[in-house]
Amino acid sequence: MNMPQSLGNQPLPPEPPSLGTPVEGPGATSPPEHCWPVRPTLRNELDTFSVHFYIFFGPSVALPPERPAVFALRLLPVLDSGGVLSLELQLNASSVHQENVTVFGCLTHEVPLSLGDAAVTCSKESLAGFLLSVSATSRVARLRIPFPQTGTWFLALRSLCGMGSRVGRGGAAWAEVRLRTFLSPCVDDCGPYGQCKLLRTHNYLYAACECKAGWRGWGCTDSADALSYGFQLLSTLLLCLSNLMFLPPVVLAIRSRYVLEAAVYTFTMFFSTFYHACDQPGIVVFCIMDYDVLQFCDFLGSLMSVWVTVIAMARLQPVVKQVLYLLGAMLLSMALQLDRHGLWNLLGPSLFALGILATAWTVRSVRRRHCYPPTWRRWLFYLCPGSLIAGSAVLLYAFVETRDNYFYIHSIWHMLIAGSVGFLLPPRAKTDHRVPSGARARGCGYQLCINEQEELGLVGPGGATVSSICTS
Repeated sequence: MNMPQSLGNQPLPPEPPSLGTPVEGPGATSPPEHCWPVRPTLRNELDTFSVHFYIFFGPSVALPPERPAVFALRLLPVLDSGGVLSLELQLNASSVHQENVTVFGCLTHEVPLSLGDAAVTCSKESLAGFLLSVSATSRVARLRIPFPQTGTWFLALRSLCGMGSRVGRGGAAWAEVRLRTFLSPCVDDCGPYGQCKLLRTHNYLYAACECKAGWRGWGCTDSADALSYGFQLLSTLLLCLSNLMFLPPVVLAIRSRYVLEAAVYTFTMFFSTFYHACDQPGIVVFCIMDYDVLQFCDFLGSLMSVWVTVIAMARLQPVVKQVLYLLGAMLLSMALQLDRHGLWNLLGPSLFALGILATAWTVRSVRRRHCYPPTWRRWLFYLCPGSLIAGSAVLLYAFVETRDNYFYIHSIWHMLIAGSVGFLLPPRAKTDHRVPSGARARGCGYQLCINEQEELGLVGPGGATVSSICTS
């Protein structure tokens, strides 16, 4: 790269009519390409797809009337092609002594366009570039090129007299502009209605905006289909307040002395509420902690609520139940770290817990030689309605919920899951009131014993039964 001649005070000869075209006259030859006065730029890499280009003796550029100022921007393959090339041109009004001065900027790839009419139109034959212009009436011009082509880009700046259709070359049209050129991952960091993400497709790395709340465009600035503020507020309140349906199961679990289950339901209700308050698109957002932590706790609480409810229905021994609770919490945490949005994260633990439930009920039914639970009221008014509600919730979550209907389908999912817990949670187990051996009443040839507790508390409290005949 050669330092530009415009940095000195030597006058330049009149420029040829076009680059690469021979000048008429005996012995005249076209100027060689390496003698073209191109100003170098300094490349400063900050991060992935984040590069700033600095010009020497800048960022202000003084434009003499005799010649253009040409700058070269070098974009590297792979490293720079997945971002957005941004260029900002600002006119210094104090440097312009004539009100009708216009500064044109022409950005082209590989070939500069700076001579003749090409400086104004930024096109010549089959070659065209990106045109910018600033004047006293419009002092700032911006240009953004998503996923720019790699190679060398040339920016030619020219100061001319006149405005509009009467633009012509001015003999003393000095001007000064401020130039800012940089490469960024996304346009304006996607604004408040989007999120800039780094993506990879077939070994091609690029950055793009993921817009929310109906916003579209390169920088999520197109509001043609955007959701209104009232709609965003309604969806946030619906998703958050629907978690209050877990309050009745919490109260019911505490009354039935299922303290551990009540703690799980409370954990789920709390983190689900604040996760959905933080997960909303747009500006109706409230986060009490990091988004990733809230999401993990919400998913873990939802799966643990299903797990502890089904295990509690199996009425296992306390030690076995506590081991299954702890084992389920560890395995579910591992599964969520592998894939939080997988459908089998919900179906897998649910089916495994249902298998444990079916095994426990089958063993108990065989031992008692009658169906368990033993009463039809338990099946008709509790188990069947709770199973239907839980099954409907799973079907909605798996096959009906989409991005468009998420806010109300997922709210219904909250209410159905909480409602099914209220039906499926078994009643409080009766305490085992055993009569001490020294206080047992002895009668004529037999001994009275207190019967063992009946599971689920559904068998009538038939006080005493003859369990053994005394030999004495």
